[in-house]
Amino acid sequence: MSAEPSERAANGDTAGLLKMSELAERSGVSAGTIKHYLREGLLGAGDEVVRTSRNMAYYPPAFVEQIQLIKRLQEERFMPLRAIRAVMEQGPEHAAALVELEDRILERAIEGTPGERISAAEVRRRSEIPQNVLDRLAELEVLTPTSRGYDRDDVQIIDAMSRFRAGGYDETLGFTVFDTLRYREALAPLVAEEVRTLLDRLAGEVPVERAAEIIASGAEPLRELIGAMHSKLLLAELRRQRGG
Repeated sequence: MSAEPSERAANGDTAGLLKMSELAERSGVSAGTIKHYLREGLLGAGDEVVRTSRNMAYYPPAFVEQIQLIKRLQEERFMPLRAIRAVMEQGPEHAAALVELEDRILERAIEGTPGERISAAEVRRRSEIPQNVLDRLAELEVLTPTSRGYDRDDVQIIDAMSRFRAGGYDETLGFTVFDTLRYREALAPLVAEEVRTLLDRLAGEVPVERAAEIIASGAEPLRELIGAMHSKLLLAELRRQRGG
């Protein structure tokens, strides 16, 4: 029978354990980041680490998957470390199962997104936006056309910009495609937080199919909510500027 972690630490037994350099190499995460995870209490219990000197320690191989999971929660789920700690405290197995469940919800929600596209030729026919402007928007990744054309959201963005230009928002007054970046940059963190909130509230609480249905059903009301709130804020700011 193998020794318990605390007993191994007391005996200085490092058999099968990994140096920090080996842990970094196997996990694909830098030693500095791993040390930060350790300081934040994200990696198991302290008695799983065997210290042979002040500057030398050995770590269990199980830390490799835990480190990769933490990194994934940071980069793909945009979870702050305090939230990751709360998940990991319930056990790495629980955290991995939760991520798998969230993946199933995300995959199902993506599958339910309308996939039809409108050809580039059709978009050019019905839009007054010059081709060089469309190309620039694609370079900025505001639009994401493929060889099959533009998706539904692309078309709505193009239609909105056509109406902007018809109303006088054109290059002669300084309005360019770069103005769209202001909105994308403001919305990106909001959307990331929105998805994180949805996953936190749906994963493990409702079946995967029902979670995907809830996400899909909220798309149009959310679009209307954001539009209405923007209109109210715009009017309030106009009034504030006038009063000032």
